[in-house]
Amino acid sequence: MSILLPIPADRRIRRMAQLFPGLALYGFSTALLVRANLGLDPWDVFHQGAAERTGFSIGVVTIAVSALVLLLWIPIRQRPGFGTISNGILVGVFMDASLHIVDAPETLAVRYGFLAAGILLNGLATGLYIGAGLGPGPRDGLMTGLARRGRSIRVVRTSIEVSVLALGWLLGGSVGVGTVAYALSIGPLAHVLIPALTVGESTLSGRPEDHEGN
Repeated sequence: MSILLPIPADRRIRRMAQLFPGLALYGFSTALLVRANLGLDPWDVFHQGAAERTGFSIGVVTIAVSALVLLLWIPIRQRPGFGTISNGILVGVFMDASLHIVDAPETLAVRYGFLAAGILLNGLATGLYIGAGLGPGPRDGLMTGLARRGRSIRVVRTSIEVSVLALGWLLGGSVGVGTVAYALSIGPLAHVLIPALTVGESTLSGRPEDHEGN
């Protein structure tokens, strides 16, 4: 049996054409949120805090955490897809690349503009890569895998994200109005954009409401 879930046979070109731009846009949109410096989503608060403590870039930390999270898929018998592995590697690469070309804005108004654009583009990116039907991101897959063992996806998601948010804050990650804005906005955005961008009837991506991040 293959370690990876099979790639759906239908519309493969369309799926790939959504997956890679989606991952690039996810990395870019996260870079905008970092540059806004108004607060990040829970996982990126943790990534940023760990990056500050270790001296590695936030992109490298994101890749390393993805690898560690994927190891946690083994005991819960969760199989990754091609999109899962691509997500685990490329989001961090695109994040670091974007941070090299996007400077921090000097005015508060532009910072809020970065925040709004980052959240909206992050929602679009989520719709693109999840809708491609090639597998959830490492963190989403951990949550859905645990939920399949009899726990509510909301309880699992909240427990994990509160934990990584608290740890990230203790490590020095950015928590603020952007964290709240992201939490309130990404669910409704994903609810609209994932179904709109879903290709075919693939079962790899799970339910739209289960995927609101990477």
